[in-house]
Amino acid sequence: MTFDVAGLGVSTIDVIFIVDELPGREMVQRAHASTIQGGGPVATAIVAAARLGARTAMLDRIGGDPFGGMILSEFAVERVNTEGIIVAEGRRSSTASILVRREDGARVIAFSPGDCGELEPREVREDVVRAARILHLNGRHWEASLHAAAVARKGGVTVSFDGGAHRFRPEHRELLPRAEVCIVAAEYAAAYTGAADTAAGAEALLAAGPSLVVITEGTAGSRVHARGGESFHQPAFRVKPVIDTTGAGDAYHGAFLFALARGCSLKETARYAAAVGAMNTRALGGRAALPTLSELETFLSGAP
Repeated sequence: MTFDVAGLGVSTIDVIFIVDELPGREMVQRAHASTIQGGGPVATAIVAAARLGARTAMLDRIGGDPFGGMILSEFAVERVNTEGIIVAEGRRSSTASILVRREDGARVIAFSPGDCGELEPREVREDVVRAARILHLNGRHWEASLHAAAVARKGGVTVSFDGGAHRFRPEHRELLPRAEVCIVAAEYAAAYTGAADTAAGAEALLAAGPSLVVITEGTAGSRVHARGGESFHQPAFRVKPVIDTTGAGDAYHGAFLFALARGCSLKETARYAAAVGAMNTRALGGRAALPTLSELETFLSGAP
């Protein structure tokens, strides 16, 4: 079996509430809506790509608890291959509690890593990595990520790195040079490079090793920079109502990798990604509004 995209990262179960006010003090309030669904940056990107029609796989370590069962069940529904997921019996899976402000979609997140432990390098399914066109990771399961990236590079698999906002770690300087594709939030780019603007940040990231850098800026869109090639701005799509921005960046990543694996041009790839990121904000949770390819094409046909 071959895969368009394989992901290595932490899968979670997210418990999400829409509320009137984000807590800045001790308080009790009634939620307007709630949901429980799978999450995690890499895992949600993989689900986004799968729903668009990509052949996908996930590598991770989860607990053998009810939440772990939910994680596997959601992947099964999306036809994500889970042969690379280790289940640690008697251990707890990662979870997150997310409060979303009804007025504007702003969020606060509390994350619990569980006690299922790190995926170890010896547990990485190298056959799954080598069977993929793209390996997507964000540095979680650190030693396993370094190992998987080395396996991928040796096997001619494209390595994609996800740098989320507020997730920069100094050790990432060891991983980024092993990636050909780098998709990061503007805040991450600034933290990594110290650059004052996104153009300078993109140049600094390209100098670190990747041949393709994408910097996402939320409603300000994204900037795509290819070494020795294209450099352009992709505007964000406007959708109403915006219910929840959870997973919007992850959805962008998944759609970008789907289109890249499909052989789309960079401009078409960025347009796909921007559209999926926007569409995903129209429902509560990081995965509820992820579109199929048909839904994406319908959305784009009516977009400016």
